[in-house]
Amino acid sequence: MNVTSTDIPGVLVFEPEICADDRGSFFESFNESVFRAVVGAAVRFVQDNHSTSRRHVLRGLHWQDPRPQGKLVRAIRGRVYDVAADIRPGSPTFGQWVGVELSAENRRQLWIPPEFAHGYLAVEDAEVLYKTTDFYAPEHEHCIAWDDPTLAINWPLTATPILSWRDRQAARLEGRKA
Repeated sequence: MNVTSTDIPGVLVFEPEICADDRGSFFESFNESVFRAVVGAAVRFVQDNHSTSRRHVLRGLHWQDPRPQGKLVRAIRGRVYDVAADIRPGSPTFGQWVGVELSAENRRQLWIPPEFAHGYLAVEDAEVLYKTTDFYAPEHEHCIAWDDPTLAINWPLTATPILSWRDRQAARLEGRKA
């Protein structure tokens, strides 16, 4: 497993080694020992989520507080532009974000530590799987606008994004403290 650090400490890209021949392919999509060694702590995943999105659907930016969720995200069909935004008050990288293309083809996964906001744009029709470190708690879920000017995320848009009602009502980051 090849692991790459991003510009924000703790946000990591995992890229599996793929064994392929004329029969097909095999790869390890998760190895707890490798994950623990790289992340630096034991992480307990408690829930797996499976999402499908049409092209141009933009989901996020979501987080839970309290009960923050760490997420290990991958696309198993299509392509998404996956974003982790540091919204931790007092963090030296507060307001910064990292974007990574995840696809069925590249098989990359993005580790988003707890307390980060997360969202993704379906660059094409996509199916996404992600593991979480805490259970979904709708009463603790929050949302920052995908086009928040403080974050200024450079989404690879080719059309107006398709948003849920909740994402259209999202707050701005300016209310949180750096």
